[in-house]
Amino acid sequence: MIPILLLALIAGCQTQSAPPTPTTAAPNTGGTVPAQTPIDVTLALNWFPEAEHGGFYAALVHGYFAEEGLNVTIRGGGPKVPVIADVASGTVAFGVDNADKLLLGRVQQADVVAVMAPIQDSPRCIMVHKSEGIASLKDLAGRKPFTLAMNTGQPFAQFLMKHVNLADVQITSYPGNVAQFLLEPKYGQQAYNFSEPFVAEQQGGDPVCLMLSELGFNTYTSLLITRGELIEQQPELVAKMTRASIRGWKKYLAEPDETNKHIHEQNTQMGLDVLTFGVGVLKPLCLPKDFAEERLGSMTAERWQSLASQMTEIGSLPPDSVRPEAAFTLKFVTAE
Repeated sequence: MIPILLLALIAGCQTQSAPPTPTTAAPNTGGTVPAQTPIDVTLALNWFPEAEHGGFYAALVHGYFAEEGLNVTIRGGGPKVPVIADVASGTVAFGVDNADKLLLGRVQQADVVAVMAPIQDSPRCIMVHKSEGIASLKDLAGRKPFTLAMNTGQPFAQFLMKHVNLADVQITSYPGNVAQFLLEPKYGQQAYNFSEPFVAEQQGGDPVCLMLSELGFNTYTSLLITRGELIEQQPELVAKMTRASIRGWKKYLAEPDETNKHIHEQNTQMGLDVLTFGVGVLKPLCLPKDFAEERLGSMTAERWQSLASQMTEIGSLPPDSVRPEAAFTLKFVTAE
């Protein structure tokens, strides 16, 4: 049985209130699909449909899953949707979540493995006001008065508190929206740089993003994950899902409009303007400088080892409790 602790691993990080959790099945694209009966597959998202899931939706909208003989249903997520637990238990075949959550799951004996990483550089940031002249996360040290809203139970927040002296900063819980940010100049909050800053700016704010990756905490984001057991027993299914997802992400980064319309239909609180902004911000995170498009989805052992070491340093993981090299596989990315 997967411990109840896993249910707390999914923490809200976007600005919207909770819309109904949607599910999306593959549309009839009119293209050629295999003659055999399609395999029904569920992909569980870690949050409500938005730009960070765009490539998976593109694979659905443009028929790439169908071309692989897959009838994929994308299940929307939310603040307390236990993606790691659902994947580990076999409730769903595939899920989308972040690398730190996956390691936390594995230390609880969850059989979850990352097979593809569409977003290389983490979008996680602390959003502050430009008028305050805060140029880096290190500038938060000794700042008083100042309020920082974030979920202190998350590894990124623990890493920040470990590496920046926030003794003079008042830390409060993350509110899930930008309302307080707009009211208080001496206020910062956790955010994803493709979402909350756009909302804040549209409402007259002056947001600046201080990236956690620049402090050294750079987790793979929106990983495609599955069970180790499924990799062993049905490798061709995993290969099909990974191959179609990579195609989807390439398509989304190049031509997002049709997919964004579909995402908006699934989550009407995600307007087309914020989705357009989002994919523009995501593109350099998915394809950083000198990172060839052909490598999209790949991962490195060094990055996983670094994350495990950082999470051990801040006390999120007991020493030697996980083997980072077992948390991911490149088998299906290189096969693409």
